[in-house]
Amino acid sequence: EPSPHLPAPEDVEVYSYNFHSLLRWSPVPVETGSVLYTVHYKTGAFPVWNEMNCTRIPQTQCGFPLNIQKRRWTVCLRVRAELGQVLSPWVEAEPFVAERDTTLGPPRVNRVNASSDSLFLSVTPPFTPEPGDSFQYRVFYWENTTSTTKKKQEANKTLFQIGNLKESTLYCFSLRVEFKGFFGYLSGQQSAPECHRTAIS
Repeated sequence: EPSPHLPAPEDVEVYSYNFHSLLRWSPVPVETGSVLYTVHYKTGAFPVWNEMNCTRIPQTQCGFPLNIQKRRWTVCLRVRAELGQVLSPWVEAEPFVAERDTTLGPPRVNRVNASSDSLFLSVTPPFTPEPGDSFQYRVFYWENTTSTTKKKQEANKTLFQIGNLKESTLYCFSLRVEFKGFFGYLSGQQSAPECHRTAIS
């Protein structure tokens, strides 16, 4: 039975980055003893609470098991605190859908080759694509001078060219990925600016 003496965990939320997701919460403070936590999950398709791989754990977070790492599933999670035989009430997190709620990191720049009027970029998406995934890269670039006018272009391949540049000039760029999923567009984080000089013709 839930006990009035053991408070329930607070700040219960799903943290998800590049489709890697975990439930986390704030520790429950007690005067003596060590609090353990148990996490359950249910999905939109099968709405019965199941044990996760986190039963009576001391940590204040719990990673999603493989069987619920489906990007379009609605996953509900709940956690409670336990101190000996004393149980806190359950606390539920907001329903979570990875393809709608994850945070996408910036793409990784593997290689940059310069010609006299172009920079050629080879990039990798921030997550391992699944078949049928559709995403675009948005590239922002500017001449590294005092008056920086930023330009942008889009590409849907991992190799692309920033063209019409001046020779022997330092250009900087930054990019992000836009993922088109079942629930609309998910916009990723911007990469840190990188600067490269074009060649002399």
